[in-house]
Amino acid sequence: MVPMVGDPRFRGDDAIGGSGDDAVGGGGDSVQREWRLAERVWKNSTLGMVFLVESADFFRGQVYNVLVNFQALGCRLNEAELETWASQFMQRGHQVTTDAAEADVVVFNSCAVTAQADRKSRQQIGRLQRGNPNARLIVTGCHASLNPEAVQEYLGVDLVVDNADKDQLVEHTLQLFDDAGRQGASADPVVGEALNSLLLRGRHRGFIKIQDGCRYRCTYCIVTLARGDERSRSEPEIIAEINRLHRQGVQEIALTGVHVGGYGSDIDSSLYRLLNEILEKSEIPRIRLASVEPWDLPDHFFNLFQDSRLMPHMHLPIQSGCDSVLRRMARRCKTAEFARLVERARKAVPLFNVTTDLIVGFPGETEQEWRQTLEFVEQTGFGHMHIFPFSARAGTKAARLPQQIDALTKKDRSREMHDLAARLKQRELRLHLGNRAEVLWEQQLDSDGGQWTGYTPHYHRILADRQDLGAASIREVSIDSISADGTTLVSGDASAQIRLDDIRFHDARN
Repeated sequence: MVPMVGDPRFRGDDAIGGSGDDAVGGGGDSVQREWRLAERVWKNSTLGMVFLVESADFFRGQVYNVLVNFQALGCRLNEAELETWASQFMQRGHQVTTDAAEADVVVFNSCAVTAQADRKSRQQIGRLQRGNPNARLIVTGCHASLNPEAVQEYLGVDLVVDNADKDQLVEHTLQLFDDAGRQGASADPVVGEALNSLLLRGRHRGFIKIQDGCRYRCTYCIVTLARGDERSRSEPEIIAEINRLHRQGVQEIALTGVHVGGYGSDIDSSLYRLLNEILEKSEIPRIRLASVEPWDLPDHFFNLFQDSRLMPHMHLPIQSGCDSVLRRMARRCKTAEFARLVERARKAVPLFNVTTDLIVGFPGETEQEWRQTLEFVEQTGFGHMHIFPFSARAGTKAARLPQQIDALTKKDRSREMHDLAARLKQRELRLHLGNRAEVLWEQQLDSDGGQWTGYTPHYHRILADRQDLGAASIREVSIDSISADGTTLVSGDASAQIRLDDIRFHDARN
């Protein structure tokens, strides 16, 4: 599908099929308007896409490809889905743009994991509409799936796609244009074997969706309601996607899903078997696992990490360091079992980095239970922690539990845990000083110099000031120091030249 020239959505300066001064071949600034549109296509083609326009004559009674922008809030699974849709749009002859303001279609993958995520999703929909009121706005994800009627009434929303229908999102979107009498089935693909939509969107790590849904019902979790039952992709399909990304220049992938550790429960497979198959049937240099629940993993699971292509890091959500709280959460892993899991990982691979999620202020959490959690976290040691004050989600069992914790107590406990997490992170980073690491370089912090940031195999951010680095390249560097704020490794004397504020700006923008 591509919109015909003369689409009534394109008015004013962008109108190229109207009448009078706005018409192609008319008076005034019509030719300049044609070339502004040509310039827009050319700007995207310089990213590596096929150059579709040779002259303004192209636009006379012809079609042009839709520019699609993608936005996501929340988990890595949302990002993986964006990559799939971007590839599907490009295979149909359309284009990806990183600028929502110039897009013809904006696709927003929303989140609802907490009340704050719900609020941010609503706010982002409003910002996208105000930023480009002429674009078709497509909203999907957990916020949209849990509140479909409300989201459909938001100003500017053209289409709501339920999580259950995400596989048809591209087709549903294209129908918005087909219904207006625009047909573009003959459009040539914009992306080929040598080009990847991930790289076009400024990303260097491919998130591979291996499954969706979860068969467990943690009492606080709304995602299981939004995502449904477990559904695993086939091993050949996953491996084919990984090999395609690698051929297109992607050096690192991360396997993601709602319940990654439960992969294969519905197709007579397992995460262990899948990883074995990926290691055997692909050559991509770096393989990561996104968040994995700390159960359903066999005792010999960490033997897989003897293959250096499997990165020595896992995100294992503990949620609480107190067994009585874990029971109220309906978690399937006790603290002793979690500790043994971490021990096996660190025994298999030296300096194995374990990161985690933790909820503070869960209903009924006493001061004694909180102290037990602090003690367990300190004893275990985590390279990084995502810390969330408990958020009551309507429709979950935890929202109805007695002894809800007041906001001030949750704030105090959150601050205390953040302080502990910062100390543990610095302790973790110090273990790497004096070593060397092969780094996937991702962002250049300045356009003139050689200031770069990337990630080590252990998933620690590192900074370097070198002229010989490049985006999506893997280069070995020394680990010489830690940044002043204690959050980042530094190679060479980059600490004197790279401003941490620049990194935070890049993170917010990307």
